[in-house]
Amino acid sequence: MMIRQHKLERNVTIAQAKKTTPVGKEVLDLVELSLDDDKAENVVIIDLEGKSALADYLVIASGSSQRHVSAMADHLQRTLKKHGLKRVAVEGANQCDWVLIDGGDVIIHLFRPEVRDFYGLEKMWMAPTDAGDNVTGASA
Repeated sequence: MMIRQHKLERNVTIAQAKKTTPVGKEVLDLVELSLDDDKAENVVIIDLEGKSALADYLVIASGSSQRHVSAMADHLQRTLKKHGLKRVAVEGANQCDWVLIDGGDVIIHLFRPEVRDFYGLEKMWMAPTDAGDNVTGASA
């Protein structure tokens, strides 16, 4: 697994100025900035190219508590909507052990650490394919 450090530009122009809906890498940049601002833990980004037509990227992150996961989910949803994504679907926000956010080209899974360990979602998506292993991770 390759580690990718968070060196994010805070003055990135994203879709808002262009008045278009962000896609792919633009959505991923928004998600990374939001998770970084919210102090998400053990952020893993999985490039789904060649693995699934479901989305371009899968982001998995942990929060230290249910309240932390809830706050991250709320902030992400607001950020994505603010930047033009019309339909941001959120599942699991009532319990906040595992929250799934469908950001179109980016699917985000937010977990409490013990729930993340139990399900081991990364292991399923990190299995090598013929195209190689397209996984990067970053720790906040």
